[in-house]
Amino acid sequence: MPLWSFDNSLARALGDFCVPWQAATPREPRLVLFNDALAARLGLPGRVAGEDALAGWLSGRDPVPGSEPVALAYAGHQFGHFNPQLGDGRALLLGEVLAPDGLRFDLQFKGSGATPFSRSADGKSTLAAALREYLISEAMAALRVPSTRSLAVVATGEGIWRETPHPAAVLTRVAASHLRIGSFEWAAAHKGRDAVAQLADYALERHYPERMHQANRPLALLDAVAEAQARLVARWMALGFVHGVMNTDNVTISGETIDYGPCAFLDGYSDRQVFSSIDHHGRYAFGQQPVVCRWNLYKLASALIEAIAEVDQADSEAARLLLEQWPARYEAHWLREMRAKLGLVEARDGDLELAQELFTRLEGQQADFTRLFRALAVSLSDGYGALEGELSDRGVLVEWHARWYARLADEGGDPAERAARMDAENPLYIPRNHLTDAALTEAEAGDLAPFLALLDAVTHPFEPREGLDRYTHGAPQGSPRHVTYCGT
Repeated sequence: MPLWSFDNSLARALGDFCVPWQAATPREPRLVLFNDALAARLGLPGRVAGEDALAGWLSGRDPVPGSEPVALAYAGHQFGHFNPQLGDGRALLLGEVLAPDGLRFDLQFKGSGATPFSRSADGKSTLAAALREYLISEAMAALRVPSTRSLAVVATGEGIWRETPHPAAVLTRVAASHLRIGSFEWAAAHKGRDAVAQLADYALERHYPERMHQANRPLALLDAVAEAQARLVARWMALGFVHGVMNTDNVTISGETIDYGPCAFLDGYSDRQVFSSIDHHGRYAFGQQPVVCRWNLYKLASALIEAIAEVDQADSEAARLLLEQWPARYEAHWLREMRAKLGLVEARDGDLELAQELFTRLEGQQADFTRLFRALAVSLSDGYGALEGELSDRGVLVEWHARWYARLADEGGDPAERAARMDAENPLYIPRNHLTDAALTEAEAGDLAPFLALLDAVTHPFEPREGLDRYTHGAPQGSPRHVTYCGT
């Protein structure tokens, strides 16, 4: 088997959707991080190839054998406004690798220099930005969230200016694909119905081949993406994850989380929590994520609708009904997540109201989202007192806790086993915002140890370990409000 097993189907099948391009040549590439386990999963060269060889391949210094680098074209609705021409302004798709089990994955550079879509930007990435995506994407994978992954971070040996000077780096990202809702918007805006249908066939065969037999394949794709996104956002909501910028160019057809610049995890719970520096009106607030997801799916449907109607005009109504009924689909996935978090095994009437009431009562309490659910498991043995330290109003959940406890008692089962199941669903270690920021600052200053320690904690998020207590706490009182930025 060759070192790199590429099969570049997108470049072959969808040449109009991309531009061949080459990465900028780095000055002195140096391997900073390499994901050995992911490389083995993909059947890619590991450290046995040598760090200099890996640094050369994964920085743009040396061509990756078999790759055909391209910059992808796509459009997007950004904060509700349509931009017909976006595209990979600082990324290059190297191609697709075939893993030993036959599955196909994109390899993409991020931060490898300007492309025809850069719009006067330099196309580079800071070391901190590359490390941040590595950290959070790998944490998300460990939290069982569909996500792009990170294979490597390579420092390029040059400095770039982002208000202050920073070391530059290239991230190698792994994805089921980099097709987005914005890809279909671009096809609809620039190429028309036939190109949209061609893209739909490619996406369906690549991601949902079991649906290729359906009579109306563009409609089948819309349904598949609607299901994947419902599952994904329900999982985000169950973990207190805020994506930050759910523009349509950041929504994958595969249902993977993509782009980790403006994201963050909740510390103190608030349905209206916003972290992005540019989200001035709360469009992408924590509680808005399901609403925005549906809005984005409407934009996908708008791009697909001519192709759907070309197969069968009556299916336009089916597409409308699919989106009209999407909130119920999402709610079913969210309730499944909540039952697991609350230790409920059986589905009972009233479970939805029980879960919703918990969050209603938490609003304004600044309860630590992650710690609270671990405390609920402890309360099965220690009683309500286990929750009091997590709440501003210590009694705000007394009535709710009694109802929850009665619901568990009615279902029956061993409390210790139930607590263990809850702990297997509710993480202990997440990439807490203040710890992430501190580790990235140290890493850019030359000390990678705090980052590696944090990475180790968040990629084993469920099992408590000695000496890691500081990773379970939010920011110290009086800390400045956490803010994230696009392009970081």
